[in-house]
Amino acid sequence: MAALLPAEWIKNWEKGGKSEFVQLCRALSENKNHDVGFRDIQQALYELAYHVVRGNLKHDQASNVLGDVIEFREDMPSILADVFCILDIETSCLEEKNKRDHFTQLVLACLYLVSDTVLKERLDPETLESLGLIKQSQQFNQKSVKIKTKLFYKQQKFNLLREENEGYAKLIAELGQDLSGNITSDLILENIKSLIGCFNLDPNRVLDIILEVYECRPEYDDFFVPLIESYMYMCEPQTLCHILGFKFKFYQDPSGETPSSLYRVAAVLLQHNLIDLEDLYVHLLPGDNAIIEEHKREIVEAKQIVRKLTMVVLSSEKTEEKEKEKEKEEEKTEKPPDNQKLGLLEALLKIGDWHHAQSIMDQMPPFYSTSHKPIAIALCRLVHVTIEPLYRRVGVPKGAKGSPISSLPNKRAPKQAESFEELRKEVFNMLCYLGPHLSHDPILFAKVVRLGKAFMKEFQSDGSKQEDKEKMETLFSCLLSITDQVLLPSLSLMDCNACMSEELWGMFKTFPYQYRYRLYGQWKNETYNSHPLLVKVKAQTIDRAKYIMKRLTKENVKPSGRQIGKLSHSNPTILFDYILSQIQKYDNLITPVVDSLKYLTSLNYDVLAYCIIEALANPEKERMKHDDTTISSWLQSLASFCGAVFRKYPIELAGLLQYVANQLKAGKSFDLLILKEVVQKMAGIEITEEMTMEQLEAMTGGEQLKAEGGYFGQIRNTKKSSQRLKDALLDHDLALPLCLLMAQQRNGVVFQEGGEKHLKLVGKLYDQCHDTLVQFGGFLASNLSTEDYIKRVPSIDVLCNEFHTPHDAAFFLSRPMYAHHISSKYDELKKAEKGNKQQHKVHKYITSCELVMAPVHEAVISLHLPKVWDDISPQFYATFWSLTMYDLAVPHSSYDREVNKLKVQMKAIDDNQEMPPNKKKKEKERCTALQDKLLEEEKKQLEHVQRVLQRLKLEKDNWLLAKSTKNETITKFLQLCIFPRCIFSAIDAVYCAHFVELVHQQKTPNFSTLLCYDRVFSDIIYTVASCTENEASRYGRFLCCMLETVTRWHSDRVIYEKECGNYPGFLTILRATGFDGGNKADQLDYENFRHVVHKWHYKLTKASVHCLETGEYTHIRNILIVLTKILPWYPKVLNLGQALERRVHKICQEEKEKRPDLYALAMGYSGQLKSRKPFMIPENEFHHKDPPARNAVPATVQNGPGGAGMPTSLTINTVRLEEGTTEETADKLKEKSQGVVKVINKTVNATPKVTTSNGNSASNSKIIKEKDDKEKSGKEKDKEKKDKTPAATPEMKALGKDGKDKPKEERANKDEKAREIKEKTPKSDKEKEKVKKEEKASKEEKSKTVVTIIESKSTAEKEREKEPSRERDLAKEMKSKENAKGGEKVPVAGSLKSPVPRSETSESEREQKRRKVDTHSSPSHSSTVKDNLNELKDSSAKHYINHTTPTLSKSKEREVEKKDLDKSRERSREREKKDEKDRKDRKRDHSNSDREVPQDSTKRRKEENGTTGSSKHSKSESPSDSPRLNEKEKEKNKSKSSGKEKGDSIKAEKMEKSSSGSKKESRHDKEKAEKKEKRDSTGGKEEKKHHKSSDKHR
Repeated sequence: MAALLPAEWIKNWEKGGKSEFVQLCRALSENKNHDVGFRDIQQALYELAYHVVRGNLKHDQASNVLGDVIEFREDMPSILADVFCILDIETSCLEEKNKRDHFTQLVLACLYLVSDTVLKERLDPETLESLGLIKQSQQFNQKSVKIKTKLFYKQQKFNLLREENEGYAKLIAELGQDLSGNITSDLILENIKSLIGCFNLDPNRVLDIILEVYECRPEYDDFFVPLIESYMYMCEPQTLCHILGFKFKFYQDPSGETPSSLYRVAAVLLQHNLIDLEDLYVHLLPGDNAIIEEHKREIVEAKQIVRKLTMVVLSSEKTEEKEKEKEKEEEKTEKPPDNQKLGLLEALLKIGDWHHAQSIMDQMPPFYSTSHKPIAIALCRLVHVTIEPLYRRVGVPKGAKGSPISSLPNKRAPKQAESFEELRKEVFNMLCYLGPHLSHDPILFAKVVRLGKAFMKEFQSDGSKQEDKEKMETLFSCLLSITDQVLLPSLSLMDCNACMSEELWGMFKTFPYQYRYRLYGQWKNETYNSHPLLVKVKAQTIDRAKYIMKRLTKENVKPSGRQIGKLSHSNPTILFDYILSQIQKYDNLITPVVDSLKYLTSLNYDVLAYCIIEALANPEKERMKHDDTTISSWLQSLASFCGAVFRKYPIELAGLLQYVANQLKAGKSFDLLILKEVVQKMAGIEITEEMTMEQLEAMTGGEQLKAEGGYFGQIRNTKKSSQRLKDALLDHDLALPLCLLMAQQRNGVVFQEGGEKHLKLVGKLYDQCHDTLVQFGGFLASNLSTEDYIKRVPSIDVLCNEFHTPHDAAFFLSRPMYAHHISSKYDELKKAEKGNKQQHKVHKYITSCELVMAPVHEAVISLHLPKVWDDISPQFYATFWSLTMYDLAVPHSSYDREVNKLKVQMKAIDDNQEMPPNKKKKEKERCTALQDKLLEEEKKQLEHVQRVLQRLKLEKDNWLLAKSTKNETITKFLQLCIFPRCIFSAIDAVYCAHFVELVHQQKTPNFSTLLCYDRVFSDIIYTVASCTENEASRYGRFLCCMLETVTRWHSDRVIYEKECGNYPGFLTILRATGFDGGNKADQLDYENFRHVVHKWHYKLTKASVHCLETGEYTHIRNILIVLTKILPWYPKVLNLGQALERRVHKICQEEKEKRPDLYALAMGYSGQLKSRKPFMIPENEFHHKDPPARNAVPATVQNGPGGAGMPTSLTINTVRLEEGTTEETADKLKEKSQGVVKVINKTVNATPKVTTSNGNSASNSKIIKEKDDKEKSGKEKDKEKKDKTPAATPEMKALGKDGKDKPKEERANKDEKAREIKEKTPKSDKEKEKVKKEEKASKEEKSKTVVTIIESKSTAEKEREKEPSRERDLAKEMKSKENAKGGEKVPVAGSLKSPVPRSETSESEREQKRRKVDTHSSPSHSSTVKDNLNELKDSSAKHYINHTTPTLSKSKEREVEKKDLDKSRERSREREKKDEKDRKDRKRDHSNSDREVPQDSTKRRKEENGTTGSSKHSKSESPSDSPRLNEKEKEKNKSKSSGKEKGDSIKAEKMEKSSSGSKKESRHDKEKAEKKEKRDSTGGKEEKKHHKSSDKHR
């Protein structure tokens, strides 16, 4: 602070300093701001005095000026005394004595200004002594102590006798008189004053007596309160409080109990503000600290109880524990000390003094006060009173009388609420203090809830102003808080009061589910930890829940259910949380738990829904099992529980559905499992890949048939539950969003969820997503009305282009809309003009289709590039995607089956003696009604299908435009229609196959059925490899249906001619301009069709073997699934079946330890394949092998002329089909005859024949020449192949080992047939001549061998004669059996069904053995196979060439061979030795190369096994095929394959066992060339020797 007294003033004191100082003081004392002036004057005086003390100014100068200043203010002497006091303290501490002297001199000089008494008050006794104001400081001290003691500590001794007792008697009589008259408190007060004066009464004692009387007469508030108020004017204000405090203290002994009357008096006085709460509060016990300690102790105790309940106690300890607990409880039951604060609080609440009561509650821990029942009840009573008028107005239910509650007589009590706004001011506050202890008054609980309900009604009705709305919003949030803090916790403490739970639900159901779930979340996770009582309740609930759940079984569902119900009324969250945790662990609990939940209230069901969602969303749980390939079992259990519980009980679904939608939005598809289960259980729509064909067939019928025959479980009573599901979806607008999210997620699964996850799991998630979409879409289609559907599903272009829905899913969602739309339009048209004729109806139907589909045709154009529409029309595209199986065919057999079932049921009902008659009648009525419904439905569907077919007939000409090529058209059709749809669902798979057949049957222009089927069966590897598990299953179904059709055509010439013979789909020349009547020669004839089918079977085998050999999980799993599905129709050919069987067997061995799921699949398929084996037939029965060699050429040649005018690409396409067939059949034929020569002869002769017969010789001859040139080289390759192929026929080995008769007979059979066939086919003269020449030559050289062969033939022939009849019978039996089974159609072509399993030769056993060695002896087998395949792949044109040319080259070779026979023998021996060495070396090389080139090896292995099934067999068959010609050939071949090949055969066998096909190939490629040379140079003799030598080697 700046100095007020400058140093200059002191220096020039006399001149001007003094006057300046006086002026300053005057100015300061005149300052209006009293405080500031006071402080400044104090400072100025202090500074002046301090200059004196320091010696700067003389004391007399200072005393003079102080004399002048002292008059300026009244309190100046006091201020000066203060300054002296401070200086006294300061100077007494200083060591310089002179300063102290200056100070005393100054005070002495100023004694005339300040009175002695003031100084004596303020200065130290020592200073006073030095100033001479007192004699001795010690005496002064003693005197002051005595005075203080007398003043403050000595009690005045009243002479009680001086107060006369009569006065008190009169006083009590005065206060106790009858006050009902016109006696007022003023009158009585006057009397009391008189008594005090007259009888000399002590006023405090009088007040005490007034209070005592008031305690006894509490009803006279109006008298006593004014009396005490006016009496208090005579006393000090604190007196009343002290007297009350003294009264309370009196009762604070441990045994004392404060009377309620005292509390009440204190409360009334507080309410009338006659005393302050703070003053009284300190007099009350126990202290606040003690209360807080007690509260903490309660919490600790509660936790201990919880710990005890959760601990596992062994039985021996239990009894001791119980005894201890009992003792403790007895101790506890001793009376707690009296809590005066709570007593006062209760009294305040009773009289309605909410303001003071609130202050007391605030001093205590939350809910501590209300945890005492009397207080809770008092507060409840106060709330009752406060809400009374509002409750009477809006809360009383209709028809209820109710008992009105009178208001408090007290005017100072809280104002009663008339509106919701007033409710908020006081009542909500009171309820918050009550907290969970509202449970003490269930009636009040119900009232509050009803008020809440009434408020929600008002809140949800519109039409209020903006201000009101804001008020309502505030009120609503308050209501939610009350619910959270008061209602729900109180419900937890109520004892299983179901009515309260239902009452609360009445209010809750008006909240949106988001709010409800928020409340449940708080209740479950936070509320129970907020109060010791709730902590205990939670523990007890869990304990009880454990007890019930341990004993819950299917048998005691009812009693357990009742206990669960009881427990759930008050603590549902805790109970359900525990139950769900158990369900997640033990899925066998699901059924009993679901059944036992029937005693729940509506609120509990809602809480259950919340608990389920919370359990599903639990972030701590892993959604995958540890192997990361499957979804966790806890999630699966919860999902199936979800489905069951939501179906059985009326639980709101919105939250669950929204949860699934949110998860999908977040890109998580795990939780679709829940949706899948819910839809399955609630709507009865099952999605399973395990459907039987019968079920699938039923699924193509109407709704009734689906329900009866299409699902695994009998779907009953889903009407209500599916309605609930539908309502939930529509009310919350979730139907379309869920569909779109699923469709988008399905395609996103791979990218969003695929990253780190196992491929198997990604596939599972994709399938789950897809299946749920199909199921959910099916539900919407069958449950939404047309209006709902059309209103919600946008048009197809919007779905695809804006929502990015994949096309298949978009059409799937739109399809029901089109169907609904068409049927409603059709009905409109029918009503408009009533024409009953069928034609009119059809016409109307077609019109309605055009109306509905025209915009769709427009819309689909934007879905694909413009060039797509060059080949297929938008109309065709839309038609394909908008129809279903229901539109294409009526499942008559399914309808019949279900009707028959019902008849059987009715018969059983009739026969049942125990069933009561009325029940019988009911059941029979139900069955009859069902039967009628089914028949009606069938009729309706039949009419519908006829209409649809009529429509298609009209449309078909505009379907396929084929502006580029038919080939391209088929590509587009498969790519955009068939492939996406056939893997969409099982029914769609069947639909696609049917649709292809339908397009064929309709003779659709520009549609090549052959090409279509060819594309479908060729190269299925890529399609299979890119499928998920379920897609593979559906793709398998599709192939199965396609194969069924093909097999039907293949089975019988009559069927083929009828269904395919004259159809444009079977044209072999694909002219660019469509079908122009086409001559018969352009059609594929029956026999060639059989070759084509064989080619398809062969391609399927090749693809299957490839997939099985990749070692890739997906490839193997998918191909096994597909193979299992197509088992009824494939494999049909024995050798292909065997090749498959070996591969699958290998998978079984390899995967047993590694991948158990693949092992299980493979084992399953293997078993089924074995059971199908008796139905397999040898290749030559599947299609005639030799004639095709002849016919094949003509067929292809016939195509020539057409080809001349066509673009080259087309010609190749045209020919490709047949070439495939002819090429393969021819290949196989060649392979069969080891002396290839014979076949060649035939083809040589056949070629010229055909060209002439065809008449188009000019163009033909050109083509033939060109082809011949190419084919020469090809043929040579083929020839090598033939020799090589036999190397890998393990079947042969197996037969050799078995050495049983059956195989011999079977071989004999086959050969005999082959021979018969050959005999039937006429040979040209040239051929015959050649044959004769060759026979002579060979006979001379090799008569011995011939003898053996002839013998073997004769035995074989005998056996053969016996066999055919047996075969036929077998075939018939099989056929009849299969038909009975449900009509797997087994083709009946010739003797297709001969149950001949393995080999097809007719020689004696020795000959067989020899042949076997032969087969192993030609080392280059696998390479041939490879070549075969490669050639197949490259182009059919090449193949075709391969068949025709060799004819020329081989006849020359033969002549050379005859000449050189003798020379060659010698050479061959030498070569044998060399070759043997070479082979050993090579074998080593192969083993190395095998490691280096794993990919090739798999390919080759595959090819060797799958493809060459046919070639392997054909080899062994061949000799007998051409008995006459081939004997010589055989011998030549025998001589060719010399001792070298023995070694080979052994090696080949070993290799075969180790399945290393690749080893052979590298070797074989080199050896091809060598062999060829040998063959050219050496004659047939060497072949003979080889046979012998190999035989010996055996």
